[in-house]
Amino acid sequence: MKEKPVRKPLRLGGYDYSQAGCYFITICTYNREHLLGRIVGADDSVRPSMIIEESEIGRIARVCWSKMDDIYETIRAGKFCIMPNHIHGIIFIEQGGHDGGTGGQSRPPLHKVLQEYKSVTTRMCFQMGCQKIWQRSYHDHIIRNEAEYQHIWRYIDENPARWEEDVYFKK
Repeated sequence: MKEKPVRKPLRLGGYDYSQAGCYFITICTYNREHLLGRIVGADDSVRPSMIIEESEIGRIARVCWSKMDDIYETIRAGKFCIMPNHIHGIIFIEQGGHDGGTGGQSRPPLHKVLQEYKSVTTRMCFQMGCQKIWQRSYHDHIIRNEAEYQHIWRYIDENPARWEEDVYFKK
């Protein structure tokens, strides 16, 4: 009988993801399908660059991301980028409210925020005939200082220009 591979934990063990902090998030589409848009060249004679032309699903993903600030008292949606088969974003969990627990919490853990984000976008896209939008989980990185924040901010900002070099690139 073949042994199942041991799965590496997706989250940092023992870390409280409801505590105030800054988090870099990547969420991939189901089977890394190009559901969110396509990369196109921008008309810039000085410095050619690439931009994303969002699909309707990509537009829904962007709008829902921007609404996080309205839904949660202590969550702030930061820098965000849509790619053809994934999104990158920065989420701030601010001080205030209380952490942990269930129901009515004003400082929800990161996984609950992202679960709700994926659920809402999927329900909205279901009306357009889409069954599955997102992969099962997400990737996160705890941003620990200003230098890391600046590096990640630039990475997100420049991501469309580096699409063919992207780890998530798929033709």
